Amino acid sequence: MIKNTLTGKQKSFLRSMGMTMDPVVMIGKEGVTPTVVQSAAEVIKKRELIKVRVLQNCMEEPKDAITTLAERTDANLVQVIGHNGLLFKRNFDKPKIELPK
Repeated sequence: MIKNTLTGKQKSFLRSMGMTMDPVVMIGKEGVTPTVVQSAAEVIKKRELIKVRVLQNCMEEPKDAITTLAERTDANLVQVIGHNGLLFKRNFDKPKIELPK
């Protein structure tokens, strides 16, 4: 189950930040493997907000693959557009992004 604790204003703020980002996690033909989940979890802990790209050779639908990755990393799914998605997870030890209220 995806936890969705973000308000519309916060999602809008994160989407605007995500526009300038490059994808850091790629989901390939194997789909959402444990290796992909582990690398996404490590990156999202450092950055809090990551862009994910589902490659053309992936057998799953992009929205399904990104949703599965969000569930397995326990992150908020901010947005899915085409083959790209944005995931956000707050790092309470060292927060990097200040969300609007």
